[in-house]
Order: sequence, then C-alpha cells, then structure tokens
Amino acid sequence: MTDSTAFDVAHLANVELYTPEFEKSLWFFRDLLAMRVVAEDGDSVYLRTWDEYELYTIKLTAKDAAGVGRTSFRAASQEALERRVAAIEATGLGKGWVDGEVGTGPTFLFHDPDGHEMGIYYETERYVAGDDDRPALKNQASAFPGRGVNARRLDHINYLAKDVEANGEFLAQALGMRESERIRLDSGKFAAWWFHFSLKSYDVVYSDDWTKHGNRLHHIAFAPDTREDILKAADIFLENGIHIESGPHKHAINQTFFLYVWEPGGNRIEFANAGARLLLDPDQPVVEWSEAERKKGQAWGMKTIETFHTHGTPLV
Repeated sequence: MTDSTAFDVAHLANVELYTPEFEKSLWFFRDLLAMRVVAEDGDSVYLRTWDEYELYTIKLTAKDAAGVGRTSFRAASQEALERRVAAIEATGLGKGWVDGEVGTGPTFLFHDPDGHEMGIYYETERYVAGDDDRPALKNQASAFPGRGVNARRLDHINYLAKDVEANGEFLAQALGMRESERIRLDSGKFAAWWFHFSLKSYDVVYSDDWTKHGNRLHHIAFAPDTREDILKAADIFLENGIHIESGPHKHAINQTFFLYVWEPGGNRIEFANAGARLLLDPDQPVVEWSEAERKKGQAWGMKTIETFHTHGTPLV
C-alpha cells in the first residue's frame, strides 16, 4: 500500500479531548495519571506525560459532549513534512496551514473521510524540566512522578469510522502508514484495521462504528512501563470510582496487555503496550484475523464485552 522505506511521520504527537465534565476530567489526567499542566488557554488546558519530549501530550477542552478534537502528528523532517502535505493535498482533504499550539510550529490541517480533524507539523520545542521535576537520569524528559498511574507517553489512538477501509486507505496514502493487523468479516469488510509509523506494532486504528454516525472516538491509549503498572492502575481506578470497562487482560491482536476505563467526561482511555510486539522485519506480512477467530475472544479467552462495540464519544 505504501513505500515500505518511507516513514515520513515520526509519531503520534498529541490529541485534543473534549469533555463535558472539565474539572473531573482534569483531576483524572492530572492527579490519577500524574500528568503535568503546562499551559492554559480559554476553555482548554495542555497536559504532558512525564517522559514526553515535547511540551504537551493532550489538550483537554471543555465542551457540551465528550469526543475527540484535533489529532496531531510530527513529521520526521521538514522535507518529510512537505512530502506528506503534498500527499494530503492530492486526496482533496487538506484544509491549509495554521500556527502551531504550545511549542509546535506551522501545522497543516486536514481531515479523514469520516471528518476527524488532524494536523501535521515538524518544528517543535523540547520540554525543559525545572527544579521541581528535574530527572536523576539525563536521558529522560522529567522526573518519574512515583504516584498514580505514571503514564509515560501517549501510545495510540483508535477512531470509530463509518467506513474502515476508506479511512484506512486514506491514512496510508496521506501519511505513509503501514498496516500491521486487520479483522476481515465474513462479508469481506474490515471490522478494524491497525497501522504503524515505525517499529511499534500500531499507532492508529480504525474500528467500525456500528452506529454509522462517523467522526467519533473509540479510545486513546497511554503506555506505562510494565504489566504491574496496569494492575496497580486498576486498583487506583477502583479506589477513585472510575468506571473500569474491561481488563486487565491481554489482547490477541498485537498482544498488548490492557486496561480500559472511562474517564469522568465519558471518553474511553486505555493503558497498554506492556509486552507489545516490535515489527523489526521490513517485510513483515500483514496479520489478518477472521470473524470466527475474533469470536474466540482475547488472548486468554476473555470475551470482548458488548460496550466495546457500542460505546464511543460523542455518544449517540
């Protein structure tokens, strides 16, 4: 689908989340996940995970309904940015250049066929730790918080889409993503499709929106360090009245150990990637799962719960 040598996008950079419960959502990310507020602007705050090299990881914005705003990607170089902008413009879904937000440079905006807003940039400002969060080790961005879930970095985003194939093909063309795994239904349609930028097994996922509403969020995921961190997170959420939707358990697809919760605003948040695969083979074949195989459930036999297919934000 794409030039296998071209990784013009370095990584998923940041995501804007909408919440109708702003103060409660802020408490969730700041206090339970140990994220740091780095900027405020109107109805939004910018927060960073502790080992994020850029200034922010999520933009939390007060809205009437939960959901996802702009998702931004960082290009690998200025030349890579120019190549990706040309590819995006060729799809007819580009929107144009805007100033970057909180430490990011000029950003080219676009949207996928479903309407999810996206941006891509290259210029960025690195986070400089202060006296209160200076790390003991010079090869990490800031001090390990040692409290709460200790979310280390943003890992991936999963969008709900009216047409999984159309959206997946768009991102493969626009951003040069490679596919890693997919689910093909008996009808021949894809139920979900996993894509990656570099050696990680996935960075962006499209899942079928059973409501066919479009432009909705399935979840964003943060990566802690170990399975034990995810087990501890489940206890933290239990003690703090956070709805635990599914897990801790192990996915069959891409083998991530996972926990799903709903933050107070209603957005699904995953904690994952402990034990996930790295795709070191440049000719790695795409792994395709059948409908019958997926009905067997997750890696250790737990069935996928109903709300995983029906809950998304905004609610419909």
